[in-house]
Amino acid sequence: MRSITTLDLQYAHRFYGFKGEAQYLHGHTGVLTIEVEDTVEPGVNMVFPCNEIQKTAWGVLKNFDHALILRQDDPLLPAILDVYEKQGIRNGAPNNQMKGPAFKTELATAYPDCRLVVTKETMTVEGMIKIVYDLLKDKLNIAKITFTSGVNAASEEFSPNKVIDRCPLCGIALNENGVCPKCGYKKPQA
Repeated sequence: MRSITTLDLQYAHRFYGFKGEAQYLHGHTGVLTIEVEDTVEPGVNMVFPCNEIQKTAWGVLKNFDHALILRQDDPLLPAILDVYEKQGIRNGAPNNQMKGPAFKTELATAYPDCRLVVTKETMTVEGMIKIVYDLLKDKLNIAKITFTSGVNAASEEFSPNKVIDRCPLCGIALNENGVCPKCGYKKPQA
């Protein structure tokens, strides 16, 4: 069975090297849908609480919200960083509160203090799905991701094969010590 959640992302990007309107810097509202598959946890009668899927995903993906997303070879990138430096906001500002932890993967690097994500490939809807899966595959049993941005949409199905110990009281994943971070339940020792 699957639990499904959606996240809204506001972001700006451009398709560097593309011939057409998307070569110009522009913004989008994107809707990301994540489907998590597992057995129904008997104690809570659900696969995974949707609000907990959102919390897990949002912890990383909030770096994409209200962010500029540029490809690593885009000539705008050094210019943007220079302007941010001159404005004194390259290393963050007191009102830049909605940011996740910095990350660096093969596909993307997040600079939360700059509200900037630098990608290896052009950030299309297909590219976003690749990045999201890469960031969350070890945290959630993802069965499907759909990303819609403007009139563009893409979807990909995955084969969830990770066993995630979950709390029988609230359904969320237990931490590495077998403890529920939400309610404190401790998994009995085998």
